Amino acid sequence: MVTREDFDDYLLRLGVDYEELDDGLWVIRSDEATSVVVSYSPPLVLLRLKVMELPRLDDARCAGLYRHLLELNAADIVHGSYGIEGNEVVLSDALDLEDLDFSELRSSFESLALAATSHTPKLMELVAVGQEG
Repeated sequence: MVTREDFDDYLLRLGVDYEELDDGLWVIRSDEATSVVVSYSPPLVLLRLKVMELPRLDDARCAGLYRHLLELNAADIVHGSYGIEGNEVVLSDALDLEDLDFSELRSSFESLALAATSHTPKLMELVAVGQEG
C-alpha cells in the first residue's frame, strides 16, 4: 500500500506546482488554467478536475453535449471519465493505493489535464449551441 509519505514523494516527482490544502488534500497546477484536486483517502486516491460550468438549460437542449461526453468517455479518455456534478462538467479518476506506482499517478494526472485542454473548445461549442436552442 502506498503510504502518505510515498504519495508526497510522488507529488514531488511530478515536477509541477502543488499546494496542500488540508491533510491528504492537494491542488496540483499544471498550468494557469488546469488545476487537479487530489485526495488521499485510503484505499483510494481521487483526482478531480473542473472542466467548465454548465448554463441552466433543460436536458433536451444539452443532449448534444451529454452525448459527446459519453462518446469521449468511451473512446478518448485513457484514465478517468467525464461527469456532471451540480452545474459543472468534471473529469475524475480513482486509483487504488494498494498497488499504485508513480507512473500510474503521472499517467492519470496527465490524461486528465490533456483531456480538459483538448476537449474544452468542442464542449464550449456544444454548450453555445444548446443556449441557441
